[in-house]
Amino acid sequence: MKKRIYVAAGASTLIAVTALVVASLASARSNGATPLPASSCQAIQNPSGQYLIASDLPLEGSGRTQTIQMGKAIAYILKQHNWKAGKYTLAYQACDDATAQAGKWDSGKAAANANAYAQDQSVIGVIGTFNSGAAEIEVPILNRAPNGPVGMVSPANTYVGLTHAGPGTAAGEPGKYYPTGKRNYIRIVAADDFQGAADAILAKSLGIKKLFLLNDKEAYGQGVAADTRNAAQKLGIKVVGFTAWDGKASSYEALAVKIKSSGAQGVFLGGLICENGGKLIKDIRAGVPGIKIMAPDGFTPISADVQTAGSAANNMTVSVAGLPNSQLKGAGKAFVKGFTKAVGVPDPYAVYAAQAAQVMIDAIARSNGTRADVAKQLFKTKVKNGILGSFTINKNGDTSSNPVTIYKIVGGKSTNYKVIVPPTTLVRAA
Repeated sequence: MKKRIYVAAGASTLIAVTALVVASLASARSNGATPLPASSCQAIQNPSGQYLIASDLPLEGSGRTQTIQMGKAIAYILKQHNWKAGKYTLAYQACDDATAQAGKWDSGKAAANANAYAQDQSVIGVIGTFNSGAAEIEVPILNRAPNGPVGMVSPANTYVGLTHAGPGTAAGEPGKYYPTGKRNYIRIVAADDFQGAADAILAKSLGIKKLFLLNDKEAYGQGVAADTRNAAQKLGIKVVGFTAWDGKASSYEALAVKIKSSGAQGVFLGGLICENGGKLIKDIRAGVPGIKIMAPDGFTPISADVQTAGSAANNMTVSVAGLPNSQLKGAGKAFVKGFTKAVGVPDPYAVYAAQAAQVMIDAIARSNGTRADVAKQLFKTKVKNGILGSFTINKNGDTSSNPVTIYKIVGGKSTNYKVIVPPTTLVRAA
């Protein structure tokens, strides 16, 4: 039988006990962080660090080039800080929430990863996830973690319901992701109500009066399609279709017939790159000549589908939250230059991963060394002239910086088309 020890609840005693716990945890990790399972995570970097930061990204499937580079961006920032956050030393592991069989993130893998992070007491924070559906699984687990909650910074999740309610969210969101009643998740990327509003503005500027919307049946895809639909209707665009596509279908010709019969002048592909993303684009283009094809950031890296779709992707647009690399200034410009020299030209989300790492490092440096305090410090984030410019995080965990860049495929290459900052009134309608 375990003995119960009672401590008097005087203020000075509580302070002393807290200090003792922090000191004990630090002492227990004096020999370095405890590595996470090799079955999900790459080799630990700087293993002598007392605290471990894990990144949780899908490292298999069609988007792996992008997510592997995001991991390298995180390590790049940690190395720039000499693996330190104030008085604390850090270690890092890149973990995979995808499976080879699925070719993308997997719900079982995401749950297993989150449980591993929660149980490994040396894990002080998590950078991720990439997919909003994975975040829906992992955030509540980390929220209930021992000595937590464990703080999480996403460089890529855009589903609105993770942080705040809105027209495109489900009942009980976002509260159901925070069972302890304490928030532990922030994102530094604009949510889909901003991206949906931006794509609606784009559709109107392209002369689209009738819009057909598709989604991939996942939280992100359904959410961004719904947000775009709501904003488009607010702008007077007629929605003539809203349906799902099967990411593993061998043909989308029947879907193209449905789109054509609707009279749509534009089609929005709400979802992620899939095995047949190029085939989807080709079949729509062949079945509905002249239709304007629009896609959200789930279709990055753009080259993956361009290579398969070929000329069918020409003039297709892809929206990505944030500024293009060419418009980054100061620290952002310096990061792009340094990272390009060391690794290669950064994908837009590699830039976000780098900023997420910086935000996490700063929160750890301000903290008292406990998981709970790091999570608390994330909501006090105030970045001035950072990699992504200047921004703050609000009480919901959302960023104050919400530009959306529209990229256009021209001659098989991605080109900067325009940057849209949608008005608040339209964002609320999304």
